Amino acid sequence: MVHIPKWQVVLILAVLAIGAAFAAPNLLKRETAEGLPGWVPHLQVNLGLDLQGGSYLLLEVDLEFVVREQLENLVDGLRIGLRKARVGYTDLGLDGNTAVFRVRDSEAVERTRQIVRDLATDLLIEVSEDGAFRISFAPQALDERGRNVVEQSIEIVRRRIDETGTREPSIQRQGDRRILVQLPGVRDPERIKSLLGKTAKMSFRFVDENAIPGEGRTPPGTEILPSDELGPSGKPRLYVIKKRVMVSGENLTDAASTFQDGQPVVSFRFDTIGGKRFCDATRGNVGRLFAIVLDNKVISAPVIRSAICGGSGIISGSFTVQETQDLALLLRAGALPAPLTILEERTVGPGLGADSIAAGKIASLLGMVFVIAFMAAVYGLFGVMANVALIVNLVIILGVLSGLQATLTLPGIAGIVLTIGMAVDANVLVFERIREEVRGGRGPVTAIDAGYRRALTTIIDSNVTTLIAALLLLVFGTGPVRGFAVTLSIGIVTSMFTAIMLTRLLIVVWLRRKRPQALAI
Repeated sequence: MVHIPKWQVVLILAVLAIGAAFAAPNLLKRETAEGLPGWVPHLQVNLGLDLQGGSYLLLEVDLEFVVREQLENLVDGLRIGLRKARVGYTDLGLDGNTAVFRVRDSEAVERTRQIVRDLATDLLIEVSEDGAFRISFAPQALDERGRNVVEQSIEIVRRRIDETGTREPSIQRQGDRRILVQLPGVRDPERIKSLLGKTAKMSFRFVDENAIPGEGRTPPGTEILPSDELGPSGKPRLYVIKKRVMVSGENLTDAASTFQDGQPVVSFRFDTIGGKRFCDATRGNVGRLFAIVLDNKVISAPVIRSAICGGSGIISGSFTVQETQDLALLLRAGALPAPLTILEERTVGPGLGADSIAAGKIASLLGMVFVIAFMAAVYGLFGVMANVALIVNLVIILGVLSGLQATLTLPGIAGIVLTIGMAVDANVLVFERIREEVRGGRGPVTAIDAGYRRALTTIIDSNVTTLIAALLLLVFGTGPVRGFAVTLSIGIVTSMFTAIMLTRLLIVVWLRRKRPQALAI
């Protein structure tokens, strides 16, 4: 154990250099660090919500809306299927979470049952003797769709938040239908709430110009939707919009905020299918109003001047620059499968974070001072070498956190403080073993060699068991527990490296240069 191969020396020095290089940017201001050349390490440790302040949001996915929407689609599909099969029916509609209708001809019951099965395979079908159908989704199908909707909502929320440039957001599922969002450093939570509160379901539909909103019965296949534009009465203008969607927002591939004639607008581009549909819709309807509907509100209803076949277009209106940027962001990120409701909102001020950082610094410094003093007093020169390894260990931990772009939270600081005390455990085991060998009459070289060799198994066992516990906390824990587990796991690995490799290197170099006759331990 006293002999150290050259490759180990090179490895130790390389790890120290890389750790110091990645830790160094944390001494600079963030703006200065980001301005460094790309080949120079410039990443810094991200501070969590409890350290730098920010916003905390608890969202709930409206799964009932999804079930209702799917049932409405089922009713539309039934209407089309029954008409195509020329099956007579009455009273087609919804009764709670069940689609109901009655077949006029009892001989058409089996044909109707097959039509329903063709629409979806996960339906429960009940048929009475008089030909009345009651159709609902199976419970297992509802659970599966609910899970998919929540997972899709989490992905869309992540995209929208990433588009705003928020650093290291924490977005995770909580329970069956809730999403926990933590946004460190966010200073404008209202904008984030506005972005997350919009479903952003976009469609292009025609305006029924022959119908007047509010006068008479709404024509079949149409609905009345408001717009942001004010009418002559000073109230939002209403449009009679065809329910048939000519082009869906799902066919959008890109959207960006730009300017046209000095006015902020949103440019968009379709995929191949959407571009063809848009071209076909505009080519045969020149002169008609083509409404752009977002979340059941008409944001623009321009007149088609000519066929638009380039696969792209412009959304114009009385927008501000911020509104066009947010609209483009929503379109790029995609539509939420269901509305989100904000159940809880908390704003953490930076003052609390500053207090937490100050307390963490004091705890870390006091822990380090007491550990350094104890090691130097009990083990003399060997203790000083262990203290050097301890300081290097903290530098490497900081470098690893920076390189991994981990988020440092208050529990994470607690993990670092605990690591300071645990980092010298391995050295204590080695030094006590060396003491026993010296008392047994061994010389300096043989005592050090036997001390490291016999203590190595104990060091590995103790650290591996602690690492297993930390990894279990990391896998099964959430929130603060994971922050603690991350720093603790990193600290255990780095402390084993510095204790077994670096401290041994320092002792061996000292032993070869001084060639002591006795060990001052």
